[in-house]
Order: sequence, then C-alpha cells, then structure tokens
Amino acid sequence: MQKRTYILSLLFLSLCGIVVAQETDDIGTETVTVVKPYSPTVSDAFKIKSAPNLNDSIVLQKKKIDYSIFSVPVASTFTPAKGKASGVERTPAPTLYNSYASVGLGNYNNALVDVYTSREFNRGEDLLDFGLSHHSSRGDLDSTPLETDFYNTKLNASYAKKDRYMDWGASIGLQHQLYNWYGIENGAFDEATVAAMDEQQNYFNAEAKAHLNMEDSFFKTGNILLRRFWDATESGENRVVVNPTLELPITEELVTISAKLDYVNGNFKNASLNNTANDSEINYSHFQAGVSPSLLILRDDLTVNLGANFVYGLDTENSESNFYIYPAVTASYRLLDETVIAYGGIEGELKQNSYHDFVMDNPYVSPTLNVMPTDRQYEGYLGLKGQLTSNIGYNIKGSYTAENMRPLFFLNPENLFRDDEKSYYYGNSFQVFYDDVKTLGVFGELNVDVNRNFSLGVNAEFYDYDTETDNPAWNLPTIKGSLFMDYQINDQWYFGANLFYVGERDDLVSQATVGAEPFEFPSTVVTLDSFFDANAHAGYHINEQLSVFVKASNIANSDYQRWANFRVQGFQALAGVSYKFDF
Repeated sequence: MQKRTYILSLLFLSLCGIVVAQETDDIGTETVTVVKPYSPTVSDAFKIKSAPNLNDSIVLQKKKIDYSIFSVPVASTFTPAKGKASGVERTPAPTLYNSYASVGLGNYNNALVDVYTSREFNRGEDLLDFGLSHHSSRGDLDSTPLETDFYNTKLNASYAKKDRYMDWGASIGLQHQLYNWYGIENGAFDEATVAAMDEQQNYFNAEAKAHLNMEDSFFKTGNILLRRFWDATESGENRVVVNPTLELPITEELVTISAKLDYVNGNFKNASLNNTANDSEINYSHFQAGVSPSLLILRDDLTVNLGANFVYGLDTENSESNFYIYPAVTASYRLLDETVIAYGGIEGELKQNSYHDFVMDNPYVSPTLNVMPTDRQYEGYLGLKGQLTSNIGYNIKGSYTAENMRPLFFLNPENLFRDDEKSYYYGNSFQVFYDDVKTLGVFGELNVDVNRNFSLGVNAEFYDYDTETDNPAWNLPTIKGSLFMDYQINDQWYFGANLFYVGERDDLVSQATVGAEPFEFPSTVVTLDSFFDANAHAGYHINEQLSVFVKASNIANSDYQRWANFRVQGFQALAGVSYKFDF
C-alpha cells in the first residue's frame, strides 16, 4: 500500500514540475543560417531479383471443379426481319430522240420548217445526219410597189466515222434563196415602168466538205471545201479550199504548220452598172497558196504563240501576182487566275472574197460585181477577260486594223440607159466599192449566268473609220450593241429574248451619165437612221416529245432600213409546234 502511495506521489510531483517549467522557462529565439545549400541526390533503384515466398496457412487454396453439360434441343419460332436498303432519289436521265421536226406559221405569210434526223451505226462509231430547213415570207410592204417575197431553203446530209486514232467525215449541202430588188419607193416611177420590172433574183448553192482529224500523228487535221454558186442571171462561181495542219513537238514546245490552197473563179454575164452600155462580161480568178508556221510556248500562267503567215497571191485573169508576209503573234497571261486574263496579238491575212460571201452579207447586190481579195495588213488588239464571280464573265478589247482593198457596199447608180433582163438598174441594188480603211475599235461584253436556268448577256462595239479616199465607210455603223436572255422557267415553260441596236450609216445615191466617170456622176450622200430591234420567243413542253412555241420579231413595229430603200417588215408573230421522235 505504501509502495503504491509512493509511486503516485512521485508521478504527481513530476507533473507539477512540468507545468511549472512550461509557465516559467523562456528558451528565446535564434537565427540559423545555412551555409551550404541543400543538394538532394537520388539513389539508384534496385530490382528484386526473386519474388519472396509467401508462407501463410490462411491463404485459401483453389479447388479443382469439373463441369458437365447436358444439351437439350429447344424449338424456336423467332424469324428475324429482312433489312431494307435506304433508297436515293435520282433525277431520271432525259430521253434522247434521233429525229426532230418543227413547223410554224405567222403574219406576212411567214413560214418556218425544220426537220432533222441522226442515225448511229456500229456502236456509235458511224453517224449519218440529214437536215432540212425552210424560212419564207410572202408578205408585201406598203412602202414599195414591188414584190418583197423571200425564200431560204437548205438541205444537208453528212456522214462521220470515229475510232480510237482518227475521225473523218464528209457532207453535202444544197441551198436555194429567193430575194427581190424591191428598193424603190412608191411614186418613184410610173405604173407602166413598175409593171415591166422583173425584180426577182434566185441564188443556188451546192457544196461538198470533208475533214480528217488524227491522234498520235504529225498530221493533225485536214479540211476540203468544194462549192458551186450561181444565180438566175447566168452568173456563176467555183471555189476550192484545201487546209491541212501539221504538229511537230520539239523538246517541250509545239510547232504547228498550217497550209492553205484557195482558188476562186467566176463570171458575170453583165457589165458594171457604172457603164451605161451592157456590152461586156466580168471575169475573175484568184489563187492563193499560204503556209503559217507557229511556235507555242507555255510557261506557267503565260501562253505565247509566235508565228507568221506567208501567202502567194495570183490574179490569174490579169496575170498579176504578189507575195505577202503577215504577222501571227498572240499571247495571254493570267494576272489573277481566272479572274483577270490579259491577252493580245497582231495578226494579218490575205482574205479571199467571193460572190457567195457578198450575197451572204447583202443579198441585194447586183450580178455585176468586181471580186478581188482584201489585203488585211494587220490587226493589233489588247484586252482583258475573265470571271468577276463564278457566274459573271467579261471581255474588253481594243483594236486597230489596217486593210487595203476592203469591200464596202453602196447603192448602184440609177442607170436608165440599161435594159438588162433583170431590173436591178433602177438604183435598187448594191455594188462593191474597195477602199483602204483603218479602223479603231473598242469592244465590251458581259455574260451573267444567274443560275442554271437563267442566262443574260450584253455587248457593245464602237468604231472609228479612216478611209484613203476620204469618203465615209459606206454602210458601216460606228456603234453596234446587242442583248440576249434565255430563261428556263420550269420543266415546261421557257422564254428568250434578244435586242440589237445599229447606229447610223452613210450611203450614196447617184445617177449614171453617158461619157462620165463614176466619181463624176451626180450624187448625194444619205444617212440612214439608227435602229433598234427587239425579238422574243416562248415555248411550252406538253410532254417529252411535243412542244408548242411562239416567236415575235420587230416588236416595236419599226419600218427601219437595214439597207438604203430596203425597209423591213413591221411586227411579226409566228406560232408553231415541234415534235421529237425516233426514226
């Protein structure tokens, strides 16, 4: 008992001493400065080479168990549903027909007929085409006492064959045109004189063409034209044109050599209307042989074609010949990809004129022409073209052209001394006058594809002419412009329109005098007013094969003169039907 008391006393005294020490002792504060910074080190890790043995009787031991399976067949009535692929809606391909026919009738007894058919053989390697077109009018004009009928009928047939290495083809064409020299105003001549006039002219054309194109060969293309052209006054013309082309690759460049043989000869049974007596014929015959080598250079965005045109011209009727050298240099450079492309060039040629080409330009010429080639010394031009946006394209060009012997049309003199079979000597037909002309021109064009169904285009041309004779550039306008629009409204309806403007032109009215030169004839310069013409068409597809259409011409009902004293028909409307089929 005493021993326990002693021990408790001792513990009590010790606790009291500790409490007293905490209350009375103050050890103070000191600053410890570490002289050497602490530099820890990392010891290499070591790997235990052997796993320790675990000797523990508490760990449970795995007991081996044997399984056995007793299979019992079970009947199943489950049938999985078949999967169905998701369908994609496709636009059906349009049905193509190999034949087409269209017929239309309108006021002024206007008629329009178009028939076309195409047949393929040998899996598309052989193609045979036939086409027939006819446009005519039998209406009269109040401004003239003469007939104003016209006909234009064409028949074409062609055959083409294409295989892996070449394609070739041939075609024949026949054409008949009827026009009247009706350029006489009411009251210009008495009724007896008018009644005795035979103002009708007929043109006939027969031609054959052939072409050959080859792949992987130095000989690339070849074209041949054979043409016979004649009229109702026993005038006739023959023409042959042969045009082969070779391509020779040299290192990384391409050399192209084009050759041309062009021969035209013809005869007019009547003398020029500048002669008061019809006592001679007009014969002409011209041959050209030319070669045009060129070197094509492609460098990134730059394309340059360096060439020249060497031509030998022979006037076989007069035994005169000349040798001509013309430039043939063109270049283009992409300034901003497809947005801005700069282009330019300087080119020239000896242009072969013909009676056929003059009639295509002006069907009211007289069969008393002087046919000569045009020496187009050069045409220099610079321009910019490209895409302003993905659907807006533009083209701007400035040019300067120098031509010798350029053909211009103006009225034949009124020559009442003549009594030719046809009545084209009353100042109601046109002759060809050759002049040296220098032309400064500016051209601008803008095309807009609003969407895939609507397109719009506009262009304008401005010209300034300088002639060697100081005469006006006869019947050449200084301003021309046009606008066109096509709109596919929906699958059935479509609409289109075109408008064109032609500025003022100058012509010459004169009267033949016995014993005088043509420049001495009493004459007056007349200025033809500018004119604006608007045309439109619309159609409706009843089904894939049958359509109806309507066309309107000269909507403003203007009686403007395209050529002096030759007024046009007023407002014209024509309606028709077209049908596509397999033949």
